[in-house]
Amino acid sequence: MSAPRKALDTLAVATMLVLCVLWGLQQVAVKLAAPSMGPVMQIGLRSLAAAALVFVVILWKGERLSVRDRFFLPGIGAGVLFALEFLCVAVGLQYTTASHMSVFLYTAPIFTVLGLHWFIPGERLGPLQWMGAAAAFAGIAVAFSNGFSSTAKDWTSMLAGDALGVLGGLFWAATTLLIRRSALSEAPPAITLFYQLASCGLILVAIAFAMGQGSGVVWNGTVWGSLFFQAVIVAFFSYLVWFWMLRKYLASRLSVFSFLTPMFGVGFGVLLLGDALDPRFVAGALLVMLGVVMVNIRR
Repeated sequence: MSAPRKALDTLAVATMLVLCVLWGLQQVAVKLAAPSMGPVMQIGLRSLAAAALVFVVILWKGERLSVRDRFFLPGIGAGVLFALEFLCVAVGLQYTTASHMSVFLYTAPIFTVLGLHWFIPGERLGPLQWMGAAAAFAGIAVAFSNGFSSTAKDWTSMLAGDALGVLGGLFWAATTLLIRRSALSEAPPAITLFYQLASCGLILVAIAFAMGQGSGVVWNGTVWGSLFFQAVIVAFFSYLVWFWMLRKYLASRLSVFSFLTPMFGVGFGVLLLGDALDPRFVAGALLVMLGVVMVNIRR
């Protein structure tokens, strides 16, 4: 039987802030290295490298992987959804900006909250929490409204990239729901993460070669730095912590908190990619913080 999850405490809030900073850097890192290595290949290789690290953790903890245990089939299913999410991200980044991808990918909390509200009684949201979610989503819209100008160059390609971002968010939410509604809800975090990373890596590397991204790779410092950050810091460390959090805290509260990630993504875009900082970003950030507070107020 699934153990009850609790509301966010100080440790959870601090941890989520660190995770949001790391995730905010993720799209920027992929975009920076894209001229030297295709995004699909980047994410595929980083997933395989992180899967190897997680496998070492599994061996060290004495945990067991078996095709006959109750975690195998849902684990593969979660891995396929994980691969679809990042395929959308990788392909979408070839057509839209990292800032846009952050916005649309992080529509996932909306889909997650809706799914959890209908399927898991313990995750019900009250009127105040729904208002908080709406405020946070409105904050993102305000912060990035300057990026949706009709004067943008090649807006049809950008629209396709943005649509892939939303689709990636939908697959992300579907992954969270599958984890909560299956045996993975009680699986050790390392087991869940290994299935996702290994499946994602194998699928995306195969797709990358099919797309021709296996040739013309330039192994420079940017590529190595991006792969290390994505594999060790993001896909290994941060995801392992994320799945541990999912076992301890209410997923709907965690998901809405991740609205902060696009804010950090834009901040790093300003520092690393030279993006202009629009005043609407400040207003949007304030709305997001207000939404986070409202969602986490006890009913």
